[in-house]
Amino acid sequence: MTTPWKLPRFGVPLASLLLSGVALNAAQTASSSRLLTLAPADVIVICLYFAVVLGVGFYLKRNVRASDDFFFAGKGVGAWVAGLSFVAANLGTLELLGWSASAYQYGMLAAHWYWIGAVPAMLFLGMVMIPFYYVSKAHSVPGYLKLRFGEGTRLLSAISFAAMTILMSGINMFSMAVVMKVILGWDIQFSILVSTITVGVYVALGGLLSAIVNEVLQFVLIWAGTISIPIFGLIETGGWHGMLVRIAARAPGQDYTHMWRNMGAAAQNPMGVHWTGIVFGLGFIGAFGYWTTDFLVVQRVMAARDLRSAKLATTIGAAFKMFLPAIVILPGLLGLAVLPMKLTGEAEALATGGHSFNEVMPLMMARYLGPGFLGIGVTALIAGFMSGMAGNVSAFATVWTHDIYRPVFNQSADDSQCLRMGRWCTVIGLGASIGAAYLVMQFASIMDYVQALFGFFIIPLFGTVILGMLWKRATPAGGFWGLLSGMGSSFVIWLLVKIHPASLALVALSPDAKPMAENLYRFIWSWLVCVIVTVAVSLKTTPKPVSELKGLVYGVTKLPSEVALPLYRRPIFVAGVVGLVLLALNVYFW
Repeated sequence: MTTPWKLPRFGVPLASLLLSGVALNAAQTASSSRLLTLAPADVIVICLYFAVVLGVGFYLKRNVRASDDFFFAGKGVGAWVAGLSFVAANLGTLELLGWSASAYQYGMLAAHWYWIGAVPAMLFLGMVMIPFYYVSKAHSVPGYLKLRFGEGTRLLSAISFAAMTILMSGINMFSMAVVMKVILGWDIQFSILVSTITVGVYVALGGLLSAIVNEVLQFVLIWAGTISIPIFGLIETGGWHGMLVRIAARAPGQDYTHMWRNMGAAAQNPMGVHWTGIVFGLGFIGAFGYWTTDFLVVQRVMAARDLRSAKLATTIGAAFKMFLPAIVILPGLLGLAVLPMKLTGEAEALATGGHSFNEVMPLMMARYLGPGFLGIGVTALIAGFMSGMAGNVSAFATVWTHDIYRPVFNQSADDSQCLRMGRWCTVIGLGASIGAAYLVMQFASIMDYVQALFGFFIIPLFGTVILGMLWKRATPAGGFWGLLSGMGSSFVIWLLVKIHPASLALVALSPDAKPMAENLYRFIWSWLVCVIVTVAVSLKTTPKPVSELKGLVYGVTKLPSEVALPLYRRPIFVAGVVGLVLLALNVYFW
């Protein structure tokens, strides 16, 4: 079996069908790869979705009167809306397709990317980091770095983030086109054009608020379009126990239903990962790096109307994230139990004309969804891709306008100029995304390229931000050089493994390591380099006066108190409940 690559945002396994140069060409030319046929009722559902999305953009345009309305939704979003948008910004079709494929191949091990690989970091963001983002009045993560470390660190993070969002938006765009080609037989150029125009219109008109409202709509659609698969699947198999019996009969000797008991050594599990890679590379550094410093998702929480709403939004998002395996992981497990054929890796599927791991979700849709309901399912796929595109484009517009355009090119820009720039950035960003979509087609190993982007920019950024918040001795020079060295070390490690694959055993500390292990351990090493360099340089340079760190660092910042609230209404109480449920799930599936 081939090992599926993992998409860095976050940990999403990306089908090589979508991002492998060879497979893309095959997907474009293969006429027999169409999996689903839509009835008229399905087409009507899809058309209604596009009409509603565009209608939301036109309706919310009247609420955009100033740049704060466009970039931050006027900071008037409620906790539930912000929380659903927070998790929806990460829930795309790549995740639906990729993680159902990974569950088919690896079983419950795939749930690590939802539980330890997301929920603790989401709760940490709300309880520890959001108070500083919110109290400091920073408009973005680079904006916080400017206040804490200075203009150089802000500009370095802003430029890298802007480049990453464009590339990720392009990959989402092209991936949707390829999936629509494979599943429905749609023309690739048509899919790219329709998705680009739709996202461009509703984001340019309504800004972040339009993106957030549509992300909530898309989140609901994804659940509506996929929840019937596990329901009908469990009915067919005779419930959870019946499914396990079927899986055991069809795959004897392989453990598909436990998460931790086979992680004692890389050779004991098909992922080739030791538990330290999961706990530290994924659970701590990778997940915390993404969920706490990637402005794409943090922006949604920062749009909340007040600090309590922002903190509650992260717990609401974490709770929904914790239960997403029901519509993503469970369909993959059910595929093991009910699909009449044995799926293979992408290379084998292309060579034999069979189905691959990546087609589990559409195959399950074809099995359980009838006319109309199939249209909802396909709409859920489209909604997921558009959610990812809109999230990247809106985050790009904010960071470009406030962290690059205004400080570098036009320091005297007024509010109306920033609003115009934000709207033009939406158009420019989508145009650049189209270019990125066609650019990435030229790479034979595009997934390596994408993973490298995440490791280069997001992981070191977490080291810089967390030291800045927790350690008042960290200096501007330490922040800049730590971030730069973390990015550089990640690039060196990635390049070393590409040039000399045998070095993977050294990087991942095991001769049995597989590609996923390289990704996780590269996170660990680059984060450590960032932290060590930041500390070393800070100890040799002069820190900022304590008076300049108020609102930016623990120990010198007075945070709003919640002691007047009943315990059950405090965000920390809700976070504790979510944490206990997470612990129970891990113990049950140990």
